[in-house]
Amino acid sequence: MTHDSGIPSLVALGGGHGLSATLRAARLVADHVTAVVTVADDGGSSGRLRRELGILPPGDLRMALCALAAEDDEKALLTRLFQHRYGGTGALAGHAVGNLVFAGLWELLGDPVDALDAVGSILGVTGRVLPMSPVALDIAAEVVGLEADPRVVRTIIGQVAVATTPGSVRRVTLIPAAPPAAEGVVEAITGADLVVLGPGSWFTSVIPNVLVPEIATALKRTAATKALVLNLAPQPGETAGFSAEQHLHVLRQHAPEVDIDVLLVDPRMPLSATEREHLERAAAGLGARVVTAEIAKTAEDGTMRPVHDPALLASALADSVR
Repeated sequence: MTHDSGIPSLVALGGGHGLSATLRAARLVADHVTAVVTVADDGGSSGRLRRELGILPPGDLRMALCALAAEDDEKALLTRLFQHRYGGTGALAGHAVGNLVFAGLWELLGDPVDALDAVGSILGVTGRVLPMSPVALDIAAEVVGLEADPRVVRTIIGQVAVATTPGSVRRVTLIPAAPPAAEGVVEAITGADLVVLGPGSWFTSVIPNVLVPEIATALKRTAATKALVLNLAPQPGETAGFSAEQHLHVLRQHAPEVDIDVLLVDPRMPLSATEREHLERAAAGLGARVVTAEIAKTAEDGTMRPVHDPALLASALADSVR
């Protein structure tokens, strides 16, 4: 199928709900979509399977596959099944069905990418889902504000611990350091027409991708338009108190050689004239122009919080490559 957007190939990097939002938008405007997924989750069902079976944490991979799954009645039911979590209090309690299917296929096929491709075939996925790295990773964060002396830096290890720390994250690294990129990731990035970073948890979903040396090099060398989708609000715990400008400084600090072409910002973001000026300056430091576009809607869960809207985000992404 050919879209009118002129995006033959789109690569989205990230994890969790932020990546899922990008993928639901991407499938509307791109002929081929590749998701490159962070593999550092150590909580819940993913963490249990990772520890018990020695596999990549499957949760974010499963969510990406489901975001790209076919939408006919049969596949829609399978997608719901893959997202379903067992109840009760036994050994299966809390496990998502799709996590267990991925774990089983990995054992059968002996390779995580082959297992992901097999799940993609089952779900009728448009495009491909790849892990960021073939090895499970841990995130280590330098955090201040956990001691009476605000200058004291503590190291917090683990995605869940970093995402929920009451302190302020200053920097993150990966364990092991400088991991390899998974098969197919570099080729997807260098061959893409549009590469999208964000939205998502900044330190645990977005930044980890650029800490993989082969991915950072591919992002530097690719001829693709590189778009960064800014979060609609700071994330409690991980980036509480961060300005929009600070998000960009953090990205530059972790990936000094990676430039961005377009920064997408929703007008609902509460930016004063001074904050907007600072954001424009920080974006220029990344080589990016700031594009303000409606990419969000009000959530339907009664919270009145804004969430990224697939159709609006798709339109903004299509415009970014024109």
